Amino acid sequence: MTRRLLYSYLGLALLVLVGLEIPLGYLYSRGETSRFAQTVERDATMLAEVTEENIEEGNLAELPTLIGDYTTRTGGQVVVVDRGGIVLAASGSPLRSGTDLSREADIATALRNEPATGTYTDSGGEVLYATQPGSSGTTIRGALRLTYPMTMVSERVHRIWLALALAGASVLAAVALVAFTLARWITRPLRTLQRATTQLADGRLTNPPDADSGPPELRELAATFTHTATRLQQLLDAQQAFAAEASHQLKTPLTALRLRLENFEPYLDPRAHDSLDETIGEVERLGRMVQGLLALARLENSATTPDPTDLDAVLADRAATWESLAAEQHVTLAHTGTAAGLVWAIPGALEQIIDNLVANALRVSPPGTTLTLTRAPGAELRVIDQGPGMPPADRERAFDRFWRASDSHHDGTGLGLPIVRHLVRASGGEITLHAAPGGGLDACVRLRPVGIGRRRGAGNGSPRAARTAVPTR
Repeated sequence: MTRRLLYSYLGLALLVLVGLEIPLGYLYSRGETSRFAQTVERDATMLAEVTEENIEEGNLAELPTLIGDYTTRTGGQVVVVDRGGIVLAASGSPLRSGTDLSREADIATALRNEPATGTYTDSGGEVLYATQPGSSGTTIRGALRLTYPMTMVSERVHRIWLALALAGASVLAAVALVAFTLARWITRPLRTLQRATTQLADGRLTNPPDADSGPPELRELAATFTHTATRLQQLLDAQQAFAAEASHQLKTPLTALRLRLENFEPYLDPRAHDSLDETIGEVERLGRMVQGLLALARLENSATTPDPTDLDAVLADRAATWESLAAEQHVTLAHTGTAAGLVWAIPGALEQIIDNLVANALRVSPPGTTLTLTRAPGAELRVIDQGPGMPPADRERAFDRFWRASDSHHDGTGLGLPIVRHLVRASGGEITLHAAPGGGLDACVRLRPVGIGRRRGAGNGSPRAARTAVPTR
């Protein structure tokens, strides 16, 4: 933002300078050219009067000295002709006496008792001329042409343009210095606010934004942000403290309740044993639900960034772990696909993701079927079962907390897939559910290869929380 403010100030200053200096330089150029032309015309008039007197008195020998002195002093070229257009004297010019100039337009005009001024171009560049008649009343005795190269005025014009450019550059340098100081002052609270938001996104605000410098609006914004961040940290600390304490405080009574219910079994009528078993099952499910809620709370309250993780090694390890359990249920666990290499994932997330998906798939896989763990190009992981699958409406709601399909007969808590999705998104990926070819469910997890790079603050979760397995759909 500092750079954009600096560019804005410089652009505005440049616009003002251009709007002022270009018209000023243009007016000066025109004025200088006009003054030069008037000076040349005045000198030509004065010289014409003097040479006319000398021609009238017959002092033609004085003409070369007269115009020679003028040429020496000013650098102008002077040509004097008689009333027939024949050169009488010339100084600073290659013309010789006796040359006939009567056919040249400016000489012919002057011999008609009319002055002529203008410019023409020769091998040396543009030349300004002023031709005046040498006359007394209506009697014309000759004419005088005075010429000057335009470089004499153009050099002065170039100098003023250079002076204007240097002045403009000096002004821009001063404006840049002032603008940079002002922009840094304005944006200092924003820079500290940016660092503070980055720290807050990482889980802890250690350096609050500067609320003592900068414009009043930004100081007020920094103070409000600090108050909000402090309050948010207090709420997060309270929630984390609850998640840490509730685990023991809730699990102990549930365990005691389950033991008490089991102790009732010898004293109950056999016809009540089924109800007792169902009650104990509900208590166990409640315990798993509490464990899942606490695990999800720890995930949401913790923050970390993804690290490079070997997807192939993790998948091979988890497949070997689940293979024996799958064999007990007469389900074949297949491990296929090409090597995926390193992917971005928060620590421990891949193990948790695979464990939850495999546990859900085994729960619905009939004996004699195959459960496939496969990898696809682009760091894509798929867990495909041959169970009953899910209709499209159920697949859309499968990631809602506590949701279970209406035809579900297992004792899941409805928290497994929400935890999986949280872990996948925290790692910068995405998970979707599809119908598997031939029936069953295809859970597709798309992660980011390490070659893509890490997005700062791409996820949140903690290594300890990520390893808390809650294998419930």
